Amino acid sequence: MPTAQNILAIDAGQTGIRVMHVGDGLDRVPDSSESGRARSTIRDFPGIRTDRELLPQLVAVVEQFCAETSLPVHVVAAGVSGLTASESRADTLVAGLSSAGITAAYLAHDSITGYLGSLGTRPGAVVAAGTGVVTLGVGPAGIARVDGWGNIIGDAGSGYWIGRASLEAALRAHDGRGKHTSLISLLTENFSSPEAAYIELQTNPDRVRFIAAFAKQVAAHAEADAVARDIIRRAGEELALSVATALGRAGLLEPTDGADVLTRVGGNGRATVPNVSWAGALLSGELLHADFEESLRRRVPHVVMSPPIGAPLDGVALLPSLKSDNPLLSAVAVSGATPRAASATAL
Repeated sequence: MPTAQNILAIDAGQTGIRVMHVGDGLDRVPDSSESGRARSTIRDFPGIRTDRELLPQLVAVVEQFCAETSLPVHVVAAGVSGLTASESRADTLVAGLSSAGITAAYLAHDSITGYLGSLGTRPGAVVAAGTGVVTLGVGPAGIARVDGWGNIIGDAGSGYWIGRASLEAALRAHDGRGKHTSLISLLTENFSSPEAAYIELQTNPDRVRFIAAFAKQVAAHAEADAVARDIIRRAGEELALSVATALGRAGLLEPTDGADVLTRVGGNGRATVPNVSWAGALLSGELLHADFEESLRRRVPHVVMSPPIGAPLDGVALLPSLKSDNPLLSAVAVSGATPRAASATAL
């Protein structure tokens, strides 16, 4: 395990890539405050191109960062949106950056780094909700991923899910098939006509982000419009269902006849109360967050809602500090480093 400082943390998504040089050691605790990043350097780069190979893009970002800042880097850690098994080649990343002095690399799906940025190494569940959504549970039964299956067949409760539901409701109202709703304005203000909306969407190469952007407007309409209000409520229920499912699969809940789930009882006879946190911009909306929490508490009455302790980028910076007994380490591709010794307690 490299003991040098100078970790380059990369949070890579399709919308953008954020890079942070950490100069205060491998045990850095996530901190969302500016003072917590006083000894860090952050740069932003264009997002990942999904029509190109991933690893050469990461290599190019690292090389550009080092050239622009002249900062030494020994360890690269990356959290990548949509990372596949075939792309999880930390050894290839190290080889591509050997001339830059890189000796170790960590690659993980952004659900892993999002979890670390929100809950650190505590057991529980984190829902990362933005354009898409993925939920990760970590507990005695291991890691449980729920959803994150993309806008075509998944991402229930996401920004895209909300945006699509709002446009469908608006078109139903336009046809006379559905209830009247102020969401019709989304059609009249953003398309040449309601009848042309579906053609303009199909020919829009950025339609996923375009549709997801309507989520904020839906929340505004929900203050006075029953149809919009119902969409936000259902989104909150979907997100709560994913979290409760992740907690159960991770071994933090036990089924009961009296409710959907119950907090797990430990060997000492006392309940282990699960922690739940979130990442991404979607749950910053007060109405959706309230619906999400209310629905979750109906399923898991004693859940502890834990505000994020940091950002996903902070979670990326924690990858090199994971202990060998941490379940999350099994989902991280590592090259050039030896996992740190197991901690005294799980997680």
